[in-house]
Amino acid sequence: MLRGTARRVQGDDQGDPLDAAQERRVRAVLALGGVPQSDLPDGVQQVRLRLLERTANGQEAPRDVSAWAAVVASRLAMDWHRARRRQDRLGERLAALRAPAHPSGEEASLLSLAVARGRDELPAVQRQVLVLRFFADLPVRDIAGELGIPEGTVKSRLHTAVRALRGRLHEDYGNHGGRGGVR
Repeated sequence: MLRGTARRVQGDDQGDPLDAAQERRVRAVLALGGVPQSDLPDGVQQVRLRLLERTANGQEAPRDVSAWAAVVASRLAMDWHRARRRQDRLGERLAALRAPAHPSGEEASLLSLAVARGRDELPAVQRQVLVLRFFADLPVRDIAGELGIPEGTVKSRLHTAVRALRGRLHEDYGNHGGRGGVR
């Protein structure tokens, strides 16, 4: 199928869109972009996949596959760093939830349990936006795009979920000798 296009994609006879030199260049761009050695094979596969998808969609093969692959690899390296930063922020937020500044160990355990129970009791659509917003640290616009719903719907579901969770925290945490509830 790849060989039937007007411009042939360079590669071996097995249908691999990248020859050995192009693969080395992709690996080098990914490595110079800060992608760890263990993730390089996945990055090379992503470049191959994008080239195959491009051809499968009927687009003409790039004039210079090597240059095109290097640009794609560079973008993948940037995406890898963005994902890593997002994961780091998520880890920091989760760590902050696990280690509150003021409550004692017992109070913190009760609060964590109340949050988990309250979250689990929310309707699925509310729980979904709550987790995406506060645990995955996604902005409302991105959540709306990912779920295919209007931003106003995301905001409404978040508001309702937070209100329900707050009520649950007042109910559970406030009644167990805590500091009079959570505001």
